[in-house]
Amino acid sequence: MQIFHNLNIDWLGKRKIFYVVSISLFLIGLISVIVRGFHYGIDFKGGTEIVMQFQKPVNISQVRKYVENIGLGTVELKTFGSETGVLLRTELQNIPRNIFPKILTNMDQVIQTVAPGVPYKITDSTASSVTYSFANPDTANEMVEKLSEAGYQTGKVSEEPSNTQVVVNVSIAEWIKDNLRQKMPDNSFKILKEDHVGPKVGNELKTQALLAVFISLLGILIYLAFRFKFIFSAGAVLALFHDTLITLGLYAALYGVIPGLNLEIDLTVVGAFLTLIGYSVNDTVIVFDRIRENMKIHKNMPLKEEINMSINRTMSRTILTAGTVLLAVFVLLIFGGEVLRAFSFTLFFGTIIGTYSSIFVASALVYEYAERTKKKIEF
Repeated sequence: MQIFHNLNIDWLGKRKIFYVVSISLFLIGLISVIVRGFHYGIDFKGGTEIVMQFQKPVNISQVRKYVENIGLGTVELKTFGSETGVLLRTELQNIPRNIFPKILTNMDQVIQTVAPGVPYKITDSTASSVTYSFANPDTANEMVEKLSEAGYQTGKVSEEPSNTQVVVNVSIAEWIKDNLRQKMPDNSFKILKEDHVGPKVGNELKTQALLAVFISLLGILIYLAFRFKFIFSAGAVLALFHDTLITLGLYAALYGVIPGLNLEIDLTVVGAFLTLIGYSVNDTVIVFDRIRENMKIHKNMPLKEEINMSINRTMSRTILTAGTVLLAVFVLLIFGGEVLRAFSFTLFFGTIIGTYSSIFVASALVYEYAERTKKKIEF
């Protein structure tokens, strides 16, 4: 299938218009990043992320009201996938010390309810667990079963037949479950996932993510310098930098402005940007390859005409490829849910900007260099 037969547009003749558009978008993105900054996900800033699945649809505002004043500081809640899913994030990794005794009191009440008068004692206590010792192994086994039925993550310390100790997980998820059970008794739920990331690990991941993007751009610069010429590789990398910053600028500019687009930077988004870089440079290489081919065939043709001819002849392929990618990513953006929204948003708008830069930025930079230096580019 081919569209735009015999296309003959003077793209480079309009390059100054595209310079204004690109510089404007670039500056808007840069100012947004500097002034508003980014909102990082748990991967980079550290904290706890909990996914809850309720039996019935929930009012997210009501759930937020229930967990705002339970001692976990700033808590962020979003719907997760459907009306019955809730995603909760907090910057804490462990239960605060002032809440720990309350959790122990709640567990004591559960033990006394399921096994009244059973003697026990606490033999060990950490920031994330409590170990109880009971009189005999049968009681310990029964308490593991009863506490698990009550919703606690419980296990035996040892699988030995003589084991009398039971360890109970004490986490932020457990504290949230205790509170929501009391306030939402008619809508039971379960914890699907609880992830913890320390601030040190988050900083390391952030550094590694930046390094991954830098190495990918450097690799592309070297590869294209060998395959074409250095000015072509420089034009491609500058176009990629242009694409990346404009897309990042959208993250900073749209946060808190458009409902549903309060997007955070996490490892999934970094993966989306690396995918975008690969897609965009592929588009650029197609155009560059056609320029090189035309320069070998039409040796006496002016560079401006050769570049315009190359862009016109690859336009059909460029639009069809970008269109099919956008169609698939748009469906993912609309129906992919909260988890995939940032990933699909990056690919959707990044594909548009990347296609634009392959046509109007990378090739124009090559021509601008040749015009200003008065150097003839030959293959």
